[in-house]
Amino acid sequence: MHTPPLVGWLLVLLCAGAGAYCLSRMRTGPAAVRRTARGEGLMALGMAVMALPASAVAPPAWSPWLFTAVFGPAGLWALARRHLHHAVGMAAMVYMALAMAGMSGAHGAGGMAGMAGMAGAGGMDGMGGRAHAAPAGVPLLTGLLLAYYAVYVIAAGIRLAPAIGTATGAAAGPPVVLRACQVAMGIGMLAMLLAL
Repeated sequence: MHTPPLVGWLLVLLCAGAGAYCLSRMRTGPAAVRRTARGEGLMALGMAVMALPASAVAPPAWSPWLFTAVFGPAGLWALARRHLHHAVGMAAMVYMALAMAGMSGAHGAGGMAGMAGMAGAGGMDGMGGRAHAAPAGVPLLTGLLLAYYAVYVIAAGIRLAPAIGTATGAAAGPPVVLRACQVAMGIGMLAMLLAL
């Protein structure tokens, strides 16, 4: 993916924080909240690992297949349970893992390149900006996922704004924070898809 290491680390922090919170919510609350927290936590931690800059942690060559093995069945399970947003998220994780596997194979690198793995490939633009590298994945599919997450983030943010304004007391806090984590993860997914 084509982002600087700083952006990769910010995504790692965002996703790891959201994942840790979601996993902490897995044990309490109604069954629907626990299911949502479980799916969101799994995806957030996977996103955090995927966003690790390759300059810090060189991922093994088999890591895309591990992502596929974890998120493929999780996506099918979410689809069977009619959790369409989770199914789309898991499918996006599989898609990004496979796209990165193709990118790293095309450039002779082992494993996933991480969020900054391709930053040194290709020529630099005339302004000293980021490197020019061919995008990974299928542009149409990437565009559809970007459109989905853009609409999701805007809609979820609009729904979240009144809840933040009216949430008072500890009882109202956890559902609002869980929804805020979902918005943050949607923004993280947008950033990761843009970096393909």
